[in-house]
Amino acid sequence: MSVYDDRKEALEEHEFRMGLERGRLAVTLDLLTDALVLTGQHGVYCQSVRQPGKPAMDIQMIQQCLTGAKELIASVIGELQRKRAEGAPPA
Repeated sequence: MSVYDDRKEALEEHEFRMGLERGRLAVTLDLLTDALVLTGQHGVYCQSVRQPGKPAMDIQMIQQCLTGAKELIASVIGELQRKRAEGAPPA
């Protein structure tokens, strides 16, 4: 199933409130947050042998990548918002 079908209501709501680009980026952040939650839950059961109390190394790497992606997307949303407030046309 396409993300456009799966998240149709969220996309419509965010695109209406924030505009097409920012709305889609906001839904993307939601998807990444969901993925982080799932990897966090998985990390509870897949503990590192070398680092007791921490998730397995692959889970840590996935979480780090997802967190980095969220930071980048959030910065793009902020930049679009800043440009919009200044009256500049969106890129």
